[in-house]
Amino acid sequence: MTWSDTLLGLLKDNDVRLITYVPDNVLTPLLTGVNADNYFLSVGATREDEAIGTVTGAYMAGLRGAVMMQTSGFALIANALASLTVPYQIPAIMVISERGTMGEFNIGQSLVARTMRPTLDALGITHHTLTDEITMPFIVDSSIKQAFSTQAPVAFILSPLLTGGNPAARAKLKL
Repeated sequence: MTWSDTLLGLLKDNDVRLITYVPDNVLTPLLTGVNADNYFLSVGATREDEAIGTVTGAYMAGLRGAVMMQTSGFALIANALASLTVPYQIPAIMVISERGTMGEFNIGQSLVARTMRPTLDALGITHHTLTDEITMPFIVDSSIKQAFSTQAPVAFILSPLLTGGNPAARAKLKL
């Protein structure tokens, strides 16, 4: 089983059906799995803050959801998190592919990567960097359960150590 199969299984185990996302190369295995499985309701978003709004509305209607995005997209959601999900206690599950580290060539990704964790901390949002397939199931399962029982968002940052990173960045490194 791959890291993406495990993560999708954990979302299913926790009744997280709505997946809204902005596409990213690193997230491709997850998005392919979501779109191939009739269990999930897949909704593409034009912006990450739109995806947060979609998951928020779905939660208010009784549907659990997750947002999938890359690091640079996180830069767009600080206001949505601070003015919507945190004060209204929405357990938004965020899955963020970590870009901007370990050989990244895109300076925009690197700048956001340095501010993502401090922003999550400032908002009081629990976050975990997933680095390996051994600890990932426990961290994800228990954190999703906690998010819904405490009505608080949680972020899972997918480290390149887990995902293999951005295929485009790896290709540039070989040049």
